[in-house]
Amino acid sequence: MNRHLLHKEIQDFINANLTADINKLILKGSPFKEVSIQEIAEQIVSKNKSKTKLSTWFNTKDIYYPNKLNIEQTSSEITANYKASLISGEKIVDITGGFGVDCVAFSKTFKRIFHCEINSELSEIVAYNLKCLPIQNVKTIQGNGLDFVLNNKQTYDVIYVDPSRRDDVKKRVFLLEDCSPNLPLNLEKLFNFSNIILVKTAPLLDINAAVKELNFVKEIHIVSVNNDVKEVLYLLEKDYKDKPKFTTINFLKTIIEKFEFTLATTEPSYTLPKKYLYEPNAAIMKSGAFIEVSILFKIEKLHRHSHLYTSDKIVENFPGRRFSIIDSIPYNLKQLKVIKIKKANITTRNFPESVSKIRQKTKIKDGGALYLFFTTNLKGEKIVLICKKV
Repeated sequence: MNRHLLHKEIQDFINANLTADINKLILKGSPFKEVSIQEIAEQIVSKNKSKTKLSTWFNTKDIYYPNKLNIEQTSSEITANYKASLISGEKIVDITGGFGVDCVAFSKTFKRIFHCEINSELSEIVAYNLKCLPIQNVKTIQGNGLDFVLNNKQTYDVIYVDPSRRDDVKKRVFLLEDCSPNLPLNLEKLFNFSNIILVKTAPLLDINAAVKELNFVKEIHIVSVNNDVKEVLYLLEKDYKDKPKFTTINFLKTIIEKFEFTLATTEPSYTLPKKYLYEPNAAIMKSGAFIEVSILFKIEKLHRHSHLYTSDKIVENFPGRRFSIIDSIPYNLKQLKVIKIKKANITTRNFPESVSKIRQKTKIKDGGALYLFFTTNLKGEKIVLICKKV
């Protein structure tokens, strides 16, 4: 952490160049002898990445930013605040603290927060930024968070873990046992210090595999922002034995789509396309709640693997996109050319060809008011649903 970057004239320079071409700026070199142009550029890039993701940090004076990878990997304020809404108490320890966004959110629902970060520079940055924000009930500990919990023998209302999703050579990993810390290996030890453990994983990790690796999963939360799945949360409670409750949440610009369920054992009903079409949001798609959507909203599936739904009466407050079906036609290039659709939004569900391949064949340009769903019906026939958004 180069504290020279915090000097007023350098901060003014950073703020004045937030919209500058970063490559051209680097070529000019640093106008300050105390800091390199690369250090200045890193602050500019990371601050710009924080503008919408971390607006509190962006709008707070003299915040010191880590490298852009740390910003990319950290929770957004929206997802951090959602996590904080799930838990509360006297003490919480975050054993994989990172840039501290989750701890700042926890500071609103816990009296004492312990932020553990193994990276000494990042820990120093967080400690400094907490004074700027200002947050007074977060204590930073530089070191291995797992060791801190196991060696200090304190108990906590909640232990929070966001295992690192990269191995030693920066490759993506897909199992919790391959993450750092190895949570399945240390879970029993951690339960000696708290009855509640909250785990955050990336969307890439398979939910079913994670549930098998973890014990006592009480709740699973799939969190999306603008229909983009950002993280999956597992709330573990010691000795919990019932089925986990699922919550999918999608934060949109003006509304929040929330869907709660437990896994169903019955089968949905299937039908040919009716008057309306429904496409669940990304959080529901990630959850695998394809049967539950059909049952709870009383809508029918087009095919076991298509994950599109239909009904004769419109369903209000459906967590996803709704369309009125103008026509349903067999997938036939000649027929598509006859109806002369020149521009449309194309989606494929349970269909053998990609969107790009379909556009190449049909010459249909992207955009417009029409939505074409290339899918498979209950008879196994390839069809095209011509729709307009409700």
